[in-house]
Amino acid sequence: MTGDEALPPGTQQIDAGAAQRQRRRLAASEDAPWLHQEVATRMLDRLPVIRLQPTAVLQSRPSIGGGDAGLRQHYPQATQLWLEPDAEVRALLQQRLKRGFMQSVMDKLRGGAPTELVAEPPAAAAQLAWSNMELHAEADKPALMKRWQAGLAVEGCLMFSCLGPDSFIELRPVFAREGWGVPAPDWVDMHDLGDMLVHAGFADPVMDQEHLRLTWGSPEDLLRDLRALGGNLAPARARGLRTKAWRARLLRALESLRGADGRLSLSIELVYGHAFKPQPKVKVAATTEVSLEQMRAMVRGAGKH
Repeated sequence: MTGDEALPPGTQQIDAGAAQRQRRRLAASEDAPWLHQEVATRMLDRLPVIRLQPTAVLQSRPSIGGGDAGLRQHYPQATQLWLEPDAEVRALLQQRLKRGFMQSVMDKLRGGAPTELVAEPPAAAAQLAWSNMELHAEADKPALMKRWQAGLAVEGCLMFSCLGPDSFIELRPVFAREGWGVPAPDWVDMHDLGDMLVHAGFADPVMDQEHLRLTWGSPEDLLRDLRALGGNLAPARARGLRTKAWRARLLRALESLRGADGRLSLSIELVYGHAFKPQPKVKVAATTEVSLEQMRAMVRGAGKH
């Protein structure tokens, strides 16, 4: 596909190859990124709003999302379906499941539910789909949403979180001033995400947002924490290897983020959403045959209202 071709909404602002490399690097760590763990806690606090007692929970890319322990605590009897399409990351997760084999045996003896690692979601297998801090880094968002929808049972619920457009917005003028391209993709607005959910077959999407202000004492600390979150996935980012001189220049440029309190700060916009999988719509044929008795029954039924 060339850059001149029209792409579906939500696909054009992410470098898919860079996103895959980033996910693999993050998955190599035993723990999810620090910000993802914090957002997982905030999502778990929202679970009581969803009055479900699922027998199966579909966790989309659990290695980067965090929240697994909290989900097990909320739903101790629910099977945890770990959805990971990437074979390389799936192999890492399989090794972790093997290392935790004895613990999983003890959990089962205590009545706990198993964990299943899947490349594609089993059709209509879960009553809750969970995706934490995954969607913003996905090149083909509509396809991912359709995957979630396929794995949910009718009336099942999707809960997700991702970055919104105001995330790291302070870095944009810094990079523009230095001629370094863009520091991050143009994250998708929550209203556009809601539209994508509807197109993917979800009903009643509810979206909201939260803004955080993160601060650091030094540019080195800021860069360390940003790297722990991943990397720049914008196709329009500056390319090429970086030198020590460039890094020193970056550290100096980041000093412009220092505020009156003496600390460097960046904004984070968190987008939260949930939606349900509705009953399938009945297809209406161009010609429908109705017997006289059926017609009389319908008329009698309509007369009762």
